[in-house]
Amino acid sequence: MQITEKFIELISHDNTLNKTQAKILDLPFPPESNWKEEVLNKEILKNDANRLMLLKGKLAIKAQEQILKNYLTVLEFNNIKSKDIEKKPETTSQDVNDDEEHIRIYCDGACSGNPGLAGSGLAIYSNKSKPVLLHGDFVERGTNNIAELNALYQALIIAKQTSSENIITILSDSKYSIDCITTWAYGWKAKGWTKKGGEIKNLELIKKTHELYERIKDLIEIKHVKGHAGIEGNELADRMAVTAIKEKTKNYEMYSYEKKEEVLSLTSY
Repeated sequence: MQITEKFIELISHDNTLNKTQAKILDLPFPPESNWKEEVLNKEILKNDANRLMLLKGKLAIKAQEQILKNYLTVLEFNNIKSKDIEKKPETTSQDVNDDEEHIRIYCDGACSGNPGLAGSGLAIYSNKSKPVLLHGDFVERGTNNIAELNALYQALIIAKQTSSENIITILSDSKYSIDCITTWAYGWKAKGWTKKGGEIKNLELIKKTHELYERIKDLIEIKHVKGHAGIEGNELADRMAVTAIKEKTKNYEMYSYEKKEEVLSLTSY
């Protein structure tokens, strides 16, 4: 479902959120003053919406935890599967069930100078197979945000072209690019692609990426991962983005390698 102003009123208390609500919405705690703008029009799961409403109020941490446990009990009693909001270690190709196809696309951007030379990279996992690495979208005078958006756009293209019975997961360490495409774009589009306070930077790139996201959003999920935190897929995509800069790769090319350790040992910015 999509978060509306009415829904924000239903979940907020004293114009703010408690710690668990912030966690569900992937917001810092305490939430920043513009948290409502950040979550408005964002797509969330129905179960998360239910949790957010049940958690409304100034509650002690133990009370918040108990509400989540009670809600999980209700779901289990009714044989309803639920996404656990508790933070878990980032999945890798070794965590995937071989019997089920599961595709994950890590995307990342890099920039030397900001503005400066920019490039994008991807690491594509399918079950336990060796990840496919791609580098491209070299821009002579780009920014880190442009590189991140280019990487996300390419990930969406690949997801659209991939046939899978299961949801395809796209993972990026750029909250900017994720929020632009999955949240802020709805408000900007409703206002004729304008916003208060000035121009929308990278507008044409945002528009085409959001359009593609809208076409396939029911087939994918986009997740934020922490950058430079040792998450293999993210690190591999980062090295590919740097490779795109070094090799000035404009069209995406596949990177040939024997061992992942060889790629991870490459220089990162």
